[in-house]
Amino acid sequence: MAGGVRRPRRGGEVGGARPGGGQGHGVTAAPGTDWYGTEGYPPSQEPYQAPYEPPVDEETVALRIPEPPGEVRPDGESISASPAPSAPSAAGPATGGRAARRKAAKRRHGRHGGSRRPADTDAMTRPLSRVEARRQARASRPSPAVVASRVIGEVFITTGVLMLLFVTYQLWWTNVRAHTQAGNEASQLQDDWASGKRNPGTFEPGQGFALLYIPKLDVVVPIAEGTSNKRVLDRGMVGHYAEGALKTAMPEAKTGNFGLAGHRNTHGEPFRYINRLDPGDPIVVETQDTYFVYSMASILPVTSPSNVSVLDPVPKDSGFKTPGRYITLTTCTPEFTSKYRMIVWGKMVEERPRSKGKPDALVS
Repeated sequence: MAGGVRRPRRGGEVGGARPGGGQGHGVTAAPGTDWYGTEGYPPSQEPYQAPYEPPVDEETVALRIPEPPGEVRPDGESISASPAPSAPSAAGPATGGRAARRKAAKRRHGRHGGSRRPADTDAMTRPLSRVEARRQARASRPSPAVVASRVIGEVFITTGVLMLLFVTYQLWWTNVRAHTQAGNEASQLQDDWASGKRNPGTFEPGQGFALLYIPKLDVVVPIAEGTSNKRVLDRGMVGHYAEGALKTAMPEAKTGNFGLAGHRNTHGEPFRYINRLDPGDPIVVETQDTYFVYSMASILPVTSPSNVSVLDPVPKDSGFKTPGRYITLTTCTPEFTSKYRMIVWGKMVEERPRSKGKPDALVS
C-alpha cells in the first residue's frame, strides 16, 4: 500500500468490520492510536476530521425498481416494511426528497410563500386616527365623474326598458285586447239578431250593426257606427263613415258608396293585409236581415289622408264611371305609420237574405 495517512473509517466501521458486512484488512485500531502503529496521537494533535458530506439524495427523475422488503442493502441495513411516518411538524425540518420538502415549505409559509409580517398585521389591527379615517373615507368615495356616469347609465337602461315595454304594449297587448273586445261585440251582435233586440235603422256612434267578412284574409270583424279611435277603431272594429261631410251610404241603399275605416297595425289590425286582395276576391257584409256580397275591383296603394274624393258616390280613381253600389276600405300606409292612406274598392255583385242561408263566398 502507498505511504501517507490513511482516511479513518466512518462511524460504524469499528473493529475492522465494514458496514456492508465484510472484514477489513489488518487489526482493529484502538481509540487514539495510529492506523499504522500502536502509539497514540501527540497531545497537541487532533485526529483527522473528514469534511461534512450531505446525505445522498437518492430521489431521481428516472424510474427505478423498489427494493423488496426483507432484503439486505449493500451497507448492511435490513429493508423491512414500517408504518407510514407521521406528518412532519410545521416548525421542524423537512425530511425526505425534494417533493416532501416543498410540501413542508408550503405548509409552513402558505401557498405563495412567506407569512404576513408583524408590522403589516399591526397596521391592520391598530385603530385609525381621525385624519387617517377621513382620508380613507375620502379615498373610498366615488368621484363626480363616476357618479355622473352611473346616473347616465341608469337613465339609459331605464329608458330602454320603458321603450321595450311600450313596443310590447303596442304590437302585442293592443292586439290581444282588441281581438277580445271585437270578438265579444260580434257574439253580442249575433245574439241580439237572434233575439230580435236590434232593428235596422239609425245607429248610435260606436254601436255595432253589421259584420265584415274577407274570406281570403280570414277576417271577421264587427262594423260600428263612426270612426272614433276610442269607441270604435281601437276596440278592434271597423268604422262606418257616417258623420258630417264624410258620411257615406249604408249597404242597403240603392246607390252609393259604403265607406269603412280600420287599423292596419295594432289594435286588432283588421286591414293589415288588404293590399293582398286581387280583383274578384269577395268582400261580404252581413246585417240583421241580409248578406251583401262585393267583388274587389281596384286598389289605390298610396294617397293623401285629405283625399276625401275616394268616398264619393262614384269614387275618383276607382275606375267606376256610373253610380252604383260600391264599398270602400281605407287604412294607413306604410305599415306602422299614418302618413298616407291605402284604398281598396269593391262593387256589389249579390244581395242575399239571411233566411236563405250564407252566400257561396262564405260557404266555399
